[in-house]
Amino acid sequence: MTALDPRDADVAAAPLPAPAPAPADDSTEGVLGRTYRALSIGIVSVVLLIAFEATAVGTAMPVAARELHGVPLYAFAFSAYFTTSLFAMVFSGQWADRSGPLGPLAAGISAFAVGLLLSGAATGMWMFIAGRAVQGLGGGLVIVALYVVVGRAYPERVRPAIMAAFAAGWVVPSVVGPLVSGAVTENLGWRWVFVGIPVLIVFPLALALPAIRRRASGPADEAAGTKPFDRRRIRLALGISVGAGLLQYAGQELNWFALLPAAAGVALLVPAVRGLLPTGTVRAVRGLPAVVLLRGVSAGSFIAAESFVPLMLVTQRGLSPTMAGLSLAAGGLTWALGSFLQSRPRMEVHRERLLLVGMLLVTAAILAAPSVLIHSVPAWTVAVAWAVGCFGMGMVIASTSVMMLKLSTPQEAGANSAALQISDGLSNVLLLAIGGAAFAALGGGAVGAVHGTVGAGAGGSHPGAFAAVFLPMAGVALVGAWVATRVRAPHAG
Repeated sequence: MTALDPRDADVAAAPLPAPAPAPADDSTEGVLGRTYRALSIGIVSVVLLIAFEATAVGTAMPVAARELHGVPLYAFAFSAYFTTSLFAMVFSGQWADRSGPLGPLAAGISAFAVGLLLSGAATGMWMFIAGRAVQGLGGGLVIVALYVVVGRAYPERVRPAIMAAFAAGWVVPSVVGPLVSGAVTENLGWRWVFVGIPVLIVFPLALALPAIRRRASGPADEAAGTKPFDRRRIRLALGISVGAGLLQYAGQELNWFALLPAAAGVALLVPAVRGLLPTGTVRAVRGLPAVVLLRGVSAGSFIAAESFVPLMLVTQRGLSPTMAGLSLAAGGLTWALGSFLQSRPRMEVHRERLLLVGMLLVTAAILAAPSVLIHSVPAWTVAVAWAVGCFGMGMVIASTSVMMLKLSTPQEAGANSAALQISDGLSNVLLLAIGGAAFAALGGGAVGAVHGTVGAGAGGSHPGAFAAVFLPMAGVALVGAWVATRVRAPHAG
């Protein structure tokens, strides 16, 4: 599961430029009607590839980190993606505003493919991380461009259906991805998980790009085509990306010299966060600031913990990469179920309660996962816990988007959507940095156990290193439950 997750079918939680006028809707055609068929299949195929990559990487990562002697940098391999995507999302929104979504979408898919190839060909962990960073640039460009395409190419009547298709596009990869990735990793090697996906990108490119050129190309309006890039927002976005990267690096180094990049990272992050997030976000001020903070707290705590689940099962319980990946498979279904539940009209009056319950479920799941460090606890406990956590996340992620729109004027919806996504991605980076530093400090750098052996007894990472990741993240999720009580605007009573 990633912060660039299009499963949130209620609203595009990304920085959208002002869309062109909706196309005329003179028919009853659906998303697979003759007018929209090629475009719909093409863009949903892009979502499927992103979803498959996201689920496949988590399965292959423990083996890749071990073979590249990069277990101490394990968290960096995940956070590098989020770090660069923060900048790319802001840039993509402005690029699409000026010249349409075709350019950022094509560039994003190309960068995504290049990043996959770079990671797949890596001879060391830092080269692998560089590939993940390039993937993040591509992912950030793509996710914003996709939502711009939806806003421009589909009439309002059809948009809920294509957004639902985006969400459904995550279900099958969540179930099948770990199985396929695990089988490829065990039989062909982890590199094929990365180098095989770019070949599949040719299909959505060939299908979607001509349709986008016909239906959604060009600037949003005549004025947008000549409007300069907002250099201040781009600088702030770059500051967030570089600052987060410096903090991640400092957390991995764990020495006195690391204080210098840490201080530089904070100096870049503080003004960027103040400029891009609503005033009062860090203090959980009631209303929109609390909603934006909750999005980051929920996504960051859950993703940081989830990133270490396959590694824990492989190194501590001796599971194969396939079985470790499958422990997360049911989460795709329960996430969709949670999102569906919150979308029911009768649930609208219980929105704040859904957020609170969702965060309590997430907290319980993160707390339950490290119980498998006790070898008398069945390994399948993680699968059950994570299914429960994903159900909670399905309610929370979708509901924060709904609340954000409810608390925004039409003129503020784009900027507030951007703030929601930035909070999501930045929290992922920072909490992965904290979790990765704790993991490395408590013996997580040891080479993990191989399939068929038990980690602690076979030279694997110390069990306490995993507890040092999961327990603080559970604490962060519990703070999120408190933040959920503050999402109602003061005037709403």
